Amino acid sequence: MDNNMIINEQVYQNLPEPLKQLTDLFKDRERDIVLLSCLGVLSGCLPKVYGIYGGSKVYSNLYFFIVAPAASGKGAVKYAIGLVKSIHEKIKNDSEKEAKDCKKNKDIDNDDCPGIKYKIIAGNTSSSQIYSSLADSHYGSIILESEADSITGAMTNDWGNFSDVLRKAFHHEKLSITRKKDNLNLEIDNPRLSMVLCGTPDQVKPLIQSKENGLFSRFMYFKFKNYSGWKDVFGYSEDISKHFESIGNDCIYPLYGKLFQNPSEIEFKFSLEQIEYFNNLMTHISDSVFENNSEDFISNVRRHGLILFRIAMVLTVIRNYNKDNLDLSQEIICNNVDYDIAASLTKNLLRHALQIFSEFNDTLLNQQEDDLLFSLNETFMRKEAIEKAEKFGIPERTMDEKLKQWRKKKVIRKLKHGKYKRILG
Repeated sequence: MDNNMIINEQVYQNLPEPLKQLTDLFKDRERDIVLLSCLGVLSGCLPKVYGIYGGSKVYSNLYFFIVAPAASGKGAVKYAIGLVKSIHEKIKNDSEKEAKDCKKNKDIDNDDCPGIKYKIIAGNTSSSQIYSSLADSHYGSIILESEADSITGAMTNDWGNFSDVLRKAFHHEKLSITRKKDNLNLEIDNPRLSMVLCGTPDQVKPLIQSKENGLFSRFMYFKFKNYSGWKDVFGYSEDISKHFESIGNDCIYPLYGKLFQNPSEIEFKFSLEQIEYFNNLMTHISDSVFENNSEDFISNVRRHGLILFRIAMVLTVIRNYNKDNLDLSQEIICNNVDYDIAASLTKNLLRHALQIFSEFNDTLLNQQEDDLLFSLNETFMRKEAIEKAEKFGIPERTMDEKLKQWRKKKVIRKLKHGKYKRILG
């Protein structure tokens, strides 16, 4: 994996606790996976925190898709669920007691008693069950699956409805379903769903189906394929999952309780300076994509702006709470460090999304070409490309041919004789 694909070390140095503490337990790609999966899970743990983005109220919910071959370390995603385990158990147990007490009341029909609430819901379920779970959720639901096949298998015969749920929930759009055979008639205002999925490259397309239906652009992607070698399976003297559960109990559980017990919602905002930085950044990326004729990717750029906002929201709330600086009587202004982290992650994840996006085309660059292209500067000379190609074992004539092919595939454009520019900087 080239350096453009790797999460910047400064991100890890500046993370708020307890995220820094948790990621310090890992290294290399496992560390990246743990960070992203924790952000995905925590994005479903901030009840009553919202922001105004594009004139609409939005919450912190994120969709992550980690893409890697089998046995590559992506299983580390499982640890993040420990952060929300105690919240899930509390919500489930309280709702079970409420339902049980309701059914004891002879004046109330059992069908009118509330359903059982869950924070974590399984991915290998039907779309009708997803509707029911979201309807009964406690400030939204979380899906974490270490194998994307769990979801694709469940949605094989119901992809249209399942896709509709995911697309609408991302923007909190109203969901409705009526099924006579299931005696189901639900309307869900303001649905909230956070997702963390892992899968092999071959598992992406069956889930997403098309890069044009809008579901593709709602996910953040992190892709790698490097061989990590044998791992010392005795390198840890204790169960790592206990660290996550402990932090879930000691930090995330009380934070969740403090937020949902607050009498009113709390607005998260960028500062005026951050708004200016944000608009400049997203304008640069949008213009770069548009100028290089990758118009189909524009929807991904626009949604990654919202994703940046949501990541910053998660990080700032976690940081402020850990520093005992979370005043729920007033709005929350984004921490500058957390804005920088969110911007860095978003630029990196856009790069990954572009690579996955290209794989839906017949004009796909192979891995060697992709690594070569992004080892070059954003603007580069033919001579520099020839020199880089030599390190990849590619002859000069072949490299010249690749430059022609890349122009046809619209991944670079020619500025003048011997000078080129690749997209996304």
